Amino acid sequence: MFWKRKSKPVPPPPASFSIPAGQRVYAIGDIHGRDDLFAELIALIRADNAALGPARVSLILLGDLVDRGPRSAEVVERALGLRGEFDELRLLIGNHEECFLAALTGDVRRLRYFMRIGGEATVQSYWKGDTNLADATFEEVAEQLPPMVPQAHVDFLGNGEDVIAIGDYVFVHAGIRPGVPLERQALADLRWIRDEFLGDARDHGVMVVHGHTIQDEVDECPNRIGIDTGAYKSGVLTAIALEGTDRRYLQTAGLAEAA
Repeated sequence: MFWKRKSKPVPPPPASFSIPAGQRVYAIGDIHGRDDLFAELIALIRADNAALGPARVSLILLGDLVDRGPRSAEVVERALGLRGEFDELRLLIGNHEECFLAALTGDVRRLRYFMRIGGEATVQSYWKGDTNLADATFEEVAEQLPPMVPQAHVDFLGNGEDVIAIGDYVFVHAGIRPGVPLERQALADLRWIRDEFLGDARDHGVMVVHGHTIQDEVDECPNRIGIDTGAYKSGVLTAIALEGTDRRYLQTAGLAEAA
């Protein structure tokens, strides 16, 4: 977990960044196994979209669908079910998807790391073994888990993207390495970077929308917008809505998940 708090207010970014005419974009921050919040936010997006005029609608998931929250399998299944509802459904591979896919190779060392960073909740959401997960060894989990995860889920997560550019906006999971052209960004930075990106105030030439680093509220800066509001713990899952030069936010009510 990484929960970063702002030390001082920052000015909002200028309104000059835009999405191409006729297009509407919704991007959702880190869901982390909170299928209840995912369902609530999708309902808000549907209502918002229905209230507006016709447009080509893109729904972008910024990654980290899995881990920490209790219903990762359900989140992935819900995401799969959204295909065809919007003109585009696009997924960015987050660091937690990267680790989940690595854990499915049967490598015990990678499984151990995955479970240490919140993956135990994901494993539990897929676990159908005769052995209680709490009683299973890492070796048993490494062997038994892969066939429990539907191939459609593996394909969906594994075929995600690392950078999505639409108009003056670039969408990534964690951030970018400042000063490095987009086409030369390292995967490790796109999925894992923090301070070198968050603390850099230079103009990237585009507005970067990202998740990965939790903030108490939407983190608007002149060169980036962070929308990871710690849904798995705070109950607040955030989406950014973009059309033309308009920028708005949709959020869940902030309720903890019922037991």
